[in-house]
Amino acid sequence: MRNPLSDVVLNMKPSGIRKFFDIVSEMPDAISLGVGEPDFDTPWHIRDEGIYSLEKGKTFYTSNSGLMELREAICEWNARKYDIHYDPKHEVLITVGGSEGIDVALRALLNPGDEVIIPEPCYVSYVPCVELAGGVPVTITLKNENRFRLTPEELEAAITDKTKALIISYPSNPTGAIMEKPDLLAIAEVIKKHDIIVISDEIYSELTYTDGHVSIASLPDMKERTIVVNGFSKAFAMTGWRLGYALAPEVIAAQMTKIHQFAIMCAPTTSQYAAVSALKNGDKDVEMMRESYDQRRRYLMKKFDEMGIPYFEPQGAFYIFPCIKEFGITSDEFATSLLKAEELAVVPGTAFGDCGEGFLRISYAYSIEELKEAMTRFGRFVENLRKNR
Repeated sequence: MRNPLSDVVLNMKPSGIRKFFDIVSEMPDAISLGVGEPDFDTPWHIRDEGIYSLEKGKTFYTSNSGLMELREAICEWNARKYDIHYDPKHEVLITVGGSEGIDVALRALLNPGDEVIIPEPCYVSYVPCVELAGGVPVTITLKNENRFRLTPEELEAAITDKTKALIISYPSNPTGAIMEKPDLLAIAEVIKKHDIIVISDEIYSELTYTDGHVSIASLPDMKERTIVVNGFSKAFAMTGWRLGYALAPEVIAAQMTKIHQFAIMCAPTTSQYAAVSALKNGDKDVEMMRESYDQRRRYLMKKFDEMGIPYFEPQGAFYIFPCIKEFGITSDEFATSLLKAEELAVVPGTAFGDCGEGFLRISYAYSIEELKEAMTRFGRFVENLRKNR
């Protein structure tokens, strides 16, 4: 029998996150700080809207692009929050989570051999999605000393005559880094100079602990060359509802919608009705959750300071990126030993690119009580490592 499998898929590495949680699932007393999922329940007014839509029998397919009511609410929300103005009829696509938005954007853009620049460390799906779309990922190693922000010099050095697109994600998973307006203006000049398309993953846009998020699409002459991907999972605690969206110029959005039409048909109808309430009535919920995450963020920084563990101070999302290079073992070895010794799961930095070696990603989307117990276990493990060196 001939090999039935795709070489691209066979050569693709499995997610570096999942193996730890397969182990954790069989450890009843384990604590996991690895999953990027809010520990809040979806706010009741959002759930109520979903329930009401079911009670009214609204279980039909929506249009491929999504409910017009939701697309209009998305446009109003982005205009209010980020001063970006989109046409709900032609420039918005409702997707099955932000992940589908990334996937269909790349498939709509790329021809075989086109290069896509991906700053790392980054979310685990970017490189595989580029490869599945026939593109060539070109990674840039972001530097701690630059606060894990992409510089114009780094971007310029990575561009070739095959470069088609750049993926950026701020606030960042896994580092919690952000890009402020001056940083974005600097790289925007390089983007315009080389006529590159930007895919801006802004799923953590509402979880920013400084002066607020700035979208690169809001900068002069950038909306027409930017695909913004966002969603409801992180800000509104709607992970299981599987709902996201993409904002793009009409010429790109039309082709993304075509792919979505054949692959998905439409996003879940119940989730779409619920999301309208999230956008129209969810500001106070988001503010409450953001304040809680900020409290947890400051607690973890305090504990790592007490342990003498260096870390990158997160300014967005709900992850912290501590450095464990002093122990002379790999991130994977550290995480594996920590799980075995203390039943505490964290993610090795290498899950987000080779440049994540020497770091861990720790999620603080957990209660303070869980974080306190987790830090007790982490501190005990670190103390034993130092004693045995």
